[in-house]
Amino acid sequence: MEDKTSIIIATKNKGKVKEIRHYLKDSGIKLLSLNDFEESPEIIEDGESFKENSIKKARIVAHAFNKPTLADDSGLEVDFLNGKPGVFSSRYSGENATDKSNRDKLLSELSDVKELSARSARFVCHLVLWDPQKDLLFETDGICEGDIGFEETGSGGFGYDCIFIPKGFNRTMAQLSEDEKNQISHRGKALKNFVSFLEKNKYIF
Repeated sequence: MEDKTSIIIATKNKGKVKEIRHYLKDSGIKLLSLNDFEESPEIIEDGESFKENSIKKARIVAHAFNKPTLADDSGLEVDFLNGKPGVFSSRYSGENATDKSNRDKLLSELSDVKELSARSARFVCHLVLWDPQKDLLFETDGICEGDIGFEETGSGGFGYDCIFIPKGFNRTMAQLSEDEKNQISHRGKALKNFVSFLEKNKYIF
């Protein structure tokens, strides 16, 4: 694929940027993130769904920098908590939430659920590509089913990875290699669809 220009990943989340760059390392695309700019537009993620938030982020960033923009909104849905934390995954424990405080809150809320099978959950990702000249070009979803473990295990990944055990594994997401994670993760599945879109449409930016 010929590299005509760069794509901006609409996030400052370094863990997310690392995952996307690793997955697309052979694509020939130059990937920037909001960390590569001194100033970036403020984005209030007030959508009621991952889809609404991802489209909003992609549209705002694409038009702010006049560059094609890849954005995703993703999070964790826990069945016992009726789908929480959902779109509030990154700020589940409040305005000054950290990955650790979010995990602590979640584990506390599940403390009385002693059977792993009753702690079912899934990671969900909605990924979009927005071109400032053509508007929304592509969107897709990725889902990874699993269960919430009883304690933090593993040092890889970010967010809830160290308490999420994917279906078919006896390890948490944080114990998998980057390549293993990209094969099964919600974001990895969405990125696979994105790469297929680029190849099928021979899309050149």
